[in-house]
Parts: sequence; structure tokens; C-alpha cells
Amino acid sequence: MSLAGIFVGFGLLWIVALVEAAPALEILHIEVYDHMRRDGKQRLETFGERTNGPWEVYESATRFPLKELLLEGFNATEEHVAFVGTIMLGRASDLQAAGSRWARVWPPALRWIPTSTDRIIAAEKRLLSIVKTGYVQEQVNVGSAPPGSKVRWFRSASDEPRFINTVTFDSKENAPTLVMVHGYGASQGFFFRNFDALANRFRVIAIDQLGWGGSSRPDFTCKSTEETEAWFIDSFEEWRKAKNLSNFILLGHSFGGYVAAKYALKHPEHVQHLILVGPAGFSSETEHSSERLTKFRATWKGMLINHLWESNFTPQIIVRGLGPWGPGLVQRYTSARFGTSSIGELLTDQESALLTDYIYHTLAAKASGELCLKYIFSFGAFARKPLLQCASDWKVPTTFIYGQQDWMNYQGAQQARKDMKVPCEIIRVPQGGHFVFIDNPSGFHSAVLHACRNILSGDGEKGFTLPDGLISA
Repeated sequence: MSLAGIFVGFGLLWIVALVEAAPALEILHIEVYDHMRRDGKQRLETFGERTNGPWEVYESATRFPLKELLLEGFNATEEHVAFVGTIMLGRASDLQAAGSRWARVWPPALRWIPTSTDRIIAAEKRLLSIVKTGYVQEQVNVGSAPPGSKVRWFRSASDEPRFINTVTFDSKENAPTLVMVHGYGASQGFFFRNFDALANRFRVIAIDQLGWGGSSRPDFTCKSTEETEAWFIDSFEEWRKAKNLSNFILLGHSFGGYVAAKYALKHPEHVQHLILVGPAGFSSETEHSSERLTKFRATWKGMLINHLWESNFTPQIIVRGLGPWGPGLVQRYTSARFGTSSIGELLTDQESALLTDYIYHTLAAKASGELCLKYIFSFGAFARKPLLQCASDWKVPTTFIYGQQDWMNYQGAQQARKDMKVPCEIIRVPQGGHFVFIDNPSGFHSAVLHACRNILSGDGEKGFTLPDGLISA
């Protein structure tokens, strides 16, 4: 099957859905005329009211068999560049020929994504140069699959071992162990503003989850929520065994909070205290149905975004697809989120530059753990297997920490607390959003110390009171 002569005057993302809906497509020729043609001719098209039914998308169409791609037109925009890069670099493993005839020169460097595991570790080292506490970085071997597992993490013919990137910071003798787990689209370096303060009281160990950051990035071929959860939980357990850890404090942020909670439910004997920072996954769509979201999903834009979500179209695909434009996109994000739009303590110029570099390399590397998204959450970031339903099975004392402006709803934690049979408290930190540990580091550190006050009481911390400003919810 081939397809030629598509004329578009709007965004090209819908073509991704089109290609997925036609799994036999091998040749794609797109003509883009967004503006007046240079020869003075103008292409005019009139589109009537569309009455098409919904797309039927086949689950098996996860990789495009596209072999030939040609784009022709004028005034390519970044959106066009992102689309072409997505097809060429992210989804079309069989692509044999690709070309373009733009009025502006198409940069050959588009196909070049300047990153690798070594570059991720180098970017991590540059970012952690800000940290004054000494540390050891290591790749911890977690094997090729957990013993007795029916589902291998990566379904590969190879028995190649996999590794979890780990940094362990210098600490006082006999200090309690604090293991930190990052969220979706992040890596352990996001905690760079916290390592010094926390290492004064804890033996801090931070990891990149399997398929993220500087850890191994196996092919992600999980097909269910259960398999996807096992990917993260079982690999973490193999890491724990390799590090010979037990009775530790487990801290997880956002999606890392979801993984940490699921791990503590399965292996409570190893977790002394659970700290969930802006955790995802407590509510399902049925529990928090939104009339606004329902109406949006009924629009063509909503159907398109929902389709892309179910097709595992991740933000990282855009970063990869932009090729040499990728770092610029990441720089605009960090400048906005932690700069002009920050609700807390701004990053210094050095911090911003180093964090941008680090984020780019971790996002642009091979897709792996990121592909968990559609199996863990439905469109709108609602959990398919919400933690709220497991609250009565909780066996580990838990502290929830939220930035006061966190878009994650702390009311889900309040609801879960009603069913928990273990100690549970909820702390809200002012001047903090979803990345509260970056927005308000000192407030976050105080919240963590308060959460662990009983564990720290052995070194004179008994009676430690919550500083003014923190809110108990």
C-alpha cells in the first residue's frame, strides 16, 4: 500500500495516527503548502464539514513498516521537522529512503541524536559537580530477569545482563539509608539540590529506574499493566538484593512514588518508612470523572490526543524527532518551568545550563521505560490500577509530601489515609509545585526530616518540630 499527494494546511500530527491506522503503509509522499508558493501560485483548498467515524487503530501497529518517505513543500515549521524526525528516528525501523524538497535547506544533522549512555553519565557528572558531598557512581548488575519470573523484562533472545545506574553519597557511620526514586521523564539527577542537605542525616542512594537515565534501556515490550508494574518492581528488588539493603527509607516522586508504593505493598519487610512526593496513581478516571475532560475527549482534538496516548506517543519522541533542535526545546522548557514560570527558588544560570544538558541526554536516548505510560495511566494521568484501592493493604508507615501548588491532588492521599491501618501523615510545602524539591529545597528537606523524626531520634532528633510554613493536611 502506498499513499501520495497529501496536502495539509494545519498540524501534521494527525498523519501519525493515519500511518498507524494503515499498518501496511510502505510509501508516504506528503506535500505541504502552508504559505504562498514562491512561484506566485497559491494552492486553495476548501474543506467541507467532516462526518468521518472514529478511527479504528490496531494494537499491533506499534512500529511502522515505512520504507520510503518524501516531503515536498515550502516554509517548513518546527512541527513539520518534529513529525519527520518522529517517523525517521522513532517509529520507522525499516526506513530505507528518506528525502525532502523544501524551499529551505533540510539539515542532514536531523538524523543525528547526539547522545549515548556515556554522554548521559558525563552530563550527570557535570550536574553533580554542584553537589559538595562526595559520592560513588556505579552500574549495579540486576541480571537478565528475576529468578522464576515468567515474564522477562525485555523479551530478548539475549541473556545480556541489565544495570541500574546508582549514586551513593558519603554519610556518617550508621546513618539510616534513604533510597530516592525519580519520576516519569526524569532521572536521579533531578534531586541535585537535595543531596547535600539529606546526606548530612542519611546514607543517600539515588537510582535511575530500569529504562531511564543512565541505566540499561532494554526493548520495552510489556503488554499489560501487570507486566509493566513487574518491569519496575522486580528490577528494583533485584537491585536491592545486589546492594544487600534492608530496613531502608524509600522515597519516590510522582511516577516514582507509584512504583515505590507498589514495591512497598509487595515487599513491606524491606521498607522502614515510605515517603511519597507528589505521587501519581492514587485515583482512577471513574473516581474523579471530569465533565470538562469528558467534553474535551469528544472533540476531534481530544480524540486525536487520546489516540496518540493509546499509541504510546511520548513527549520524548518529539525531542528525538527534533534532532539538532531537541536541546533548544528542552532549554525552553527548563527556562520556563524553573525560571520565568517558577513558583519557588529560581535556578542559577549554572544550574539551568547543567540541568538542561542533563535532561536532554536522558530524554533523547533510546525509548525504553518511558513506554510504560499507556499501561499505567489512561488519558488524563488516571491510574489503571489506582493505589487508592490498595490503601487497606498498606503495611508501611507513610508520609505524603506535596508542593502547595502541585497539580497532583493531595485529596487522593487524604482519601487513602482513611483506609490505612498504619501511621500516615500529609505535608504540604509552600512555594512549591510538582517539583517541590527543586522549587523549595529547604522546605522539602524539613518535610523529609519531620517524616523521619522517629528514625532519626537515635541521634538526638527526638522532639524535632515542623518549621513554620509547612502545612499538615
